[in-house]
Amino acid sequence: MKKILIINGHPNSDSFNSGLFASYKKGAFTAKADIQEIVIRDLKFNPNLQFGYQKRTELEPDLLESWEKIQWADHLVWIHPVWWGGLPALTKGFIDRLFLPGFVFQYRQNSVWWDKLLIGKTAHIITTLDQPSWYYWFAYGRPSVNQLRKSTLEFCGVKPVKVTYVGPIKHADLSLRNKWLMKIEKMGANLK
Repeated sequence: MKKILIINGHPNSDSFNSGLFASYKKGAFTAKADIQEIVIRDLKFNPNLQFGYQKRTELEPDLLESWEKIQWADHLVWIHPVWWGGLPALTKGFIDRLFLPGFVFQYRQNSVWWDKLLIGKTAHIITTLDQPSWYYWFAYGRPSVNQLRKSTLEFCGVKPVKVTYVGPIKHADLSLRNKWLMKIEKMGANLK
C-alpha cells in the first residue's frame, strides 16, 4: 500500500486549493492508499528561521509531527498557490523551519557536496496560477517550481517530482473549476 502525504500550503481554508486537496485525497482514498495530511495553516509554529543555520531553534510539536509524517511517506503531494512568483510565506516558513541539515540533507565535511536524506521518496506539486502556465514558464522561468522542486525536494533526494499547473484561476467559471477538481481526483486515484 502506497503511503501518501498530502500537504496543503494555502493559508485560507476557503481557497480553491482546499478543494484540490480534498479532491486528491478522495481519489487516493478510492485507490486504497494509506493517507496522512498536513494543512500548514493549522499548525502552530513560528515560520521565521530566526537564527538561520547559526543556531538551532527547537521544533514545535506540530513541526515534529510533520517531520514524522514526511519520514513515513513514500509520496509527497504539495498543493499551493503561486503568489508573486513564489510560495506563500507560511509554506516557505514551514520549509525553512523543517527542511534542515541533518533532517533532509547533510553537508559532507570539507566538501561542497552533500548527502540527500530523502532518497526513495517521490513528489507531485499541484499549483494554482492566475496566468497561463506557459506564460509563467516563459516570462518568469517558473520560480516557485524551481524553488520547491529543484532547490528543495530534488536537493534532498526526492525524485521524480512531477508538476501540475491549475489555472488561470482568477476568472475560471464553476464548470472549469469542476473539471480541474475531477482531474486532480483522478490523479489521486492513480496515485500520481
